[in-house]
Amino acid sequence: MDLEKGLISKRKDEHIDICLKDNVDFVKSNGFENYDFIHDALTEVVIEDINFETQFLGKNISSPFLISSMTGGTERSKSINEQLAVAANELNIPIAVGSQRVFLDNPQLADTFKIVRDKAPKVPVLSNIGAAQIVTMKSIDDIKNIVETISADGLIIHLNPLQELLQQEGEINFKGLFKKIIEIKQSFTIPIVVKEVGSGISQSAARKLLDAGVDIIDVAGAGGTSWAAVELQRNPSQKNSYFREWGLRTSFCVREIAKLKNEFNFTLVSSGGVHNFLDAAKSFALGADMFASAKEVLKTVNKSGADGVINLINGWFNGIKNIMFLTGSKNINDLRKDKLRIVEELF
Repeated sequence: MDLEKGLISKRKDEHIDICLKDNVDFVKSNGFENYDFIHDALTEVVIEDINFETQFLGKNISSPFLISSMTGGTERSKSINEQLAVAANELNIPIAVGSQRVFLDNPQLADTFKIVRDKAPKVPVLSNIGAAQIVTMKSIDDIKNIVETISADGLIIHLNPLQELLQQEGEINFKGLFKKIIEIKQSFTIPIVVKEVGSGISQSAARKLLDAGVDIIDVAGAGGTSWAAVELQRNPSQKNSYFREWGLRTSFCVREIAKLKNEFNFTLVSSGGVHNFLDAAKSFALGADMFASAKEVLKTVNKSGADGVINLINGWFNGIKNIMFLTGSKNINDLRKDKLRIVEELF
């Protein structure tokens, strides 16, 4: 068991190294390049009056951006989480921790996750556990433990069947997953988030999740980091290289799931290759309520610490303000009102 615990921590550090050093991005794009904004030559928007303040997980936040799930479980990841939390607290934006599975196996690593709440006491913080883990859990108390350890405001269940399929240590028994998601939703008062990790969520899958009461859908589509590529990098003997490009493009997922807002009250998060303010603005225009990023933020915090992350995210929202000015959009709701045209349909 001690060996297994060590291997999980080792895998966490390998994931960080591969994401920072190797080319594990999708070859195919997130799809946002197929849309152009419609210029408003008669704009009267006052940039200084644009306000991004909103509510998320019952707390006021300054901008609709989530520092997405990245890491935890090693001393190196503790340092990363500390810097990310400092940035989140300064910006007053939510932050999610990486998978807490390693903490369940080794409670001594709890501080690598708790540091997020310690350094970001005022913002929404999200716990995180994988689908492969919840299907094998004997008791819901394990999940309550990871939530309470970081005083989380919400719980992310991440779906990663492709990653588990290609991972050397992968767990590919997902039988009973949907039933477990329903059980968790019924057992918790905090909001439940379901996200993918790069393969996207279809409209039909989103509908099932929303019918089950899930509060937030994070599409985490194709176009950014390919976790299939990460696992293929870790496991050169794996021959299923076709699956490196498996997944639904982020823009497609956002566009299709946003249509469900006529039937359900939920928050839609755009992530998966949201590389810049242009991708973020197009996410809003297609119907997302928030956007999230992991790799761009990870690269920045690794190079420039918390200050670098603060500058990065402030820069993104300044860019979004400029787009709103040029499209005659006083707020994000305005940005959703026929401000895009399709350049080339690839879906």
